[in-house]
Amino acid sequence: MSSPAVKSPAYRKYVLRWDERPAAGTHEYEATQSRILQVFREWSMPGGLTVHQFVIRVGDWGGYLVFETENLADIHFLSTALAGFTFRLEPVIDVMDAVAVEVQAMEWREKVA
Repeated sequence: MSSPAVKSPAYRKYVLRWDERPAAGTHEYEATQSRILQVFREWSMPGGLTVHQFVIRVGDWGGYLVFETENLADIHFLSTALAGFTFRLEPVIDVMDAVAVEVQAMEWREKVA
């Protein structure tokens, strides 16, 4: 028995986590923070991204970007331009879309002898 075609939403949603790269010492760390803020003053988000949330972790130099895109090259551009950070990209889907897919999978699984 083959698996059924999964009905999924047409969007591509991701969470991008970023963390400031570690510095060797206090002076380097402070210089890195100043440079990052200088770059952000000139920054504009790539046009191919639909941003849902852009948040910073409180008390930390890092945060999360929740967005949709069909062009991962925009994320590569972003991660290259913001070289003071490390990045981790995770694909995600909305909970209700996930539940619908899970129901499909469970219905299929129940048919397997």
